[in-house]
Amino acid sequence: MRGDAYELMQAALFEDYRRLKSTQSMERKAEIKREILPKYADYVDGVLEAGQGAQDDVLMRVMLWRIDAGDIAGAVTIARYALTHDLNPPDQFERSTAAIIAEEVADQGLKQLDEEGADVLALLKQLIDAEIMTRQADMHDQVRAKLFKTLGYAQRAAGQLVEAQSSLERALALNDKVGVKKDLERIERELKQQNAGDQGSPQNGA
Repeated sequence: MRGDAYELMQAALFEDYRRLKSTQSMERKAEIKREILPKYADYVDGVLEAGQGAQDDVLMRVMLWRIDAGDIAGAVTIARYALTHDLNPPDQFERSTAAIIAEEVADQGLKQLDEEGADVLALLKQLIDAEIMTRQADMHDQVRAKLFKTLGYAQRAAGQLVEAQSSLERALALNDKVGVKKDLERIERELKQQNAGDQGSPQNGA
């Protein structure tokens, strides 16, 4: 049964992949992915529940499409399974699964932070999940720096300035061209102002 379902999904994937290849607009590609992803949802749920850990190109492609479509939470669910079972990305990717997750989630996260009405706390949780699950993996420092940069920006947007400072410092240590120096200086100024304000206010319960 698993074999039949896989073959059916692989055939559907081939058709969808061909449709996406013939589309040049990245915005339109993301729209198509949002449109086609629901048809793979039951298959993905079945694979994750069965937990057999076999290499699965359909699952890995859906993981990547979910990121591109803005469904970071859905992608992270697959990523956790993929990393647990050492699944490889589709053939044309030269990076490891962990590096792809770190970089693609970071890029999508930055995009979402720029959008009006972004759910910052939900995004922050997804970025923390991505960082934790890829923490022990070997990857280029620039890729990991990108993830810490996005994490820091999400923490800043959530008002977590101390955590944001720590994440951006980590990003800078990994890649001094990551582009966070001015943001770090701004956060340091804000923290100093906060501390000065705290010291100037009367102590409660004294």
